[in-house]
Amino acid sequence: MVSVGIDLGGTGIKAALVDDQGRIIRKKTIPTGAERPWQPIMEDMTGLVSDLAKEEGLEARELAGVGIGVPGTVDPERGELIYACNLPGCRHMPLREEMKKALGLPLYLDNDANVAALGESLYGAGGGQTRCSVMITLGTGVGGGVIIDGRIFAGAYHGGTELGHLVMRAGGEPCSCGRRGCWEAYSSATALIRNARRAAEAAPDSLLWKLCGRDLQRLDGKMVGEAADAGDPVASLVMKEYIQDLAIGLGNIYNIFQPEVLILGGGVSARGEKLLRPLEKLLRPEIYGNDMSKVDIRIATLGNDAGVIGAAALAMQGR
Repeated sequence: MVSVGIDLGGTGIKAALVDDQGRIIRKKTIPTGAERPWQPIMEDMTGLVSDLAKEEGLEARELAGVGIGVPGTVDPERGELIYACNLPGCRHMPLREEMKKALGLPLYLDNDANVAALGESLYGAGGGQTRCSVMITLGTGVGGGVIIDGRIFAGAYHGGTELGHLVMRAGGEPCSCGRRGCWEAYSSATALIRNARRAAEAAPDSLLWKLCGRDLQRLDGKMVGEAADAGDPVASLVMKEYIQDLAIGLGNIYNIFQPEVLILGGGVSARGEKLLRPLEKLLRPEIYGNDMSKVDIRIATLGNDAGVIGAAALAMQGR
């Protein structure tokens, strides 16, 4: 069985033929043209599906269906993208109706963070752990997806599991969502860079200045990690405080869901064991009962393909 997974982003549209073992057979990426209305974007997506099938010698009707991960609010039951801030022309985009009209294929969609979590749970770092897994993405923001019994859990109205917007500190750092003190404001890559810039401004001898060419606007998360690894006390303290906040948030998530596996993705997760070792130590006191025996934290393995693989899984599941 083969389905198509589509990752609709503000910059690019990625589509892939994926088999029922989560293996990518063929994939293509084209620019989104996010400023356009939804109709030409929809035409590009249906064109990608047709092209992929044709290149593999398949008829569109031979596909199990199409799954789409979208960066915004969705109504999976109606198959509609309601709103995506990075796709201003796609408000109330009738994806299911148009895909059926153009290709005669069923279509399933969900939020892109949820879809990536499904891909990692079934075919990536989760190793098929389907009772409960949670993926946290540490990037520009803090995204999250919860998989229960092998399926996406998103609440009664499809907008749940915005895990990055659990409040860590009342009245704390401002968050892009309009609240203050959200986990995202402390554990995103954006927060790490913000804190490193503040610390560097107060410490002109820090290695951080050298790594960014004495232009703090060029400072990024990778530089913070490099400086900490080199023993720079300023960067080391910034990283320690970052991991402490990450541990507090993950402790909250674990205590709510008790997942079989916690998966970390996004740019910060590229630190691998350098992130996991201190994180596990700081996480222990945050776990109810201090019982770490069942806490399994893993780094995501599918990279940028998690979205298309998870989207194809939606079609395989027929939901």
